[in-house]
Amino acid sequence: MTSRLFFVSFFSKALTAGLLVFSCVGPLVHAQQAPDQFIQTMSNEILDIVRKDPALKAGDLQKISVLVDTKILTHINFQRMTAAAVGPGWRQATPEQQKRLQEEFKMLLMRSYSGALSQVKDSYSIVVKPLRSQPTDNEVVVRTEIRGGSEPIPLDYRLEKSPDSATGWRIYNFNILGIWLVDNYRTQFSQEINAKGIDGLIATLSERNKSNNRK
Repeated sequence: MTSRLFFVSFFSKALTAGLLVFSCVGPLVHAQQAPDQFIQTMSNEILDIVRKDPALKAGDLQKISVLVDTKILTHINFQRMTAAAVGPGWRQATPEQQKRLQEEFKMLLMRSYSGALSQVKDSYSIVVKPLRSQPTDNEVVVRTEIRGGSEPIPLDYRLEKSPDSATGWRIYNFNILGIWLVDNYRTQFSQEINAKGIDGLIATLSERNKSNNRK
């Protein structure tokens, strides 16, 4: 279950923290798209990038960091994701604390991506299910499946309309194997905040990231 969760988090956050998670590459930078078209094109582009880069498939953190910064974060409302994961404590945090929370959350998601990338195979493909939404909707859910393994892996995205995005949409949550990523982290983060406060959560995330880096 853990390895599968890592694999799917790359295509969602990537994030994802996010991982998660996605870039405006090729046709994505030129025109706004319907949300399901955006997810299909994005997924295909990311799969193609990973297939062609052995360092990414090997979990090279430096390569992953560049991929996240240049190809993924432009399509994620990362502040909204982090704020939702932190919950009510976000409004009580100082701007500096909010900045640190985003940095540590991003690193946490990247560690998930590093495990996910080694799972990517050339046989994998993304199938986007029919979209259930209206043209006037400002928020939608796009449901997909990752196929090519022993069984399809469900992966859903929550998107918001974003006029300043080249695609017209930004991702703010992911559902991996039936678990919404932000909601899952909110439960964990809430426990840390209740026990240790915002600084305690930052310290816990920082230590976890440092520990992961030493592995």
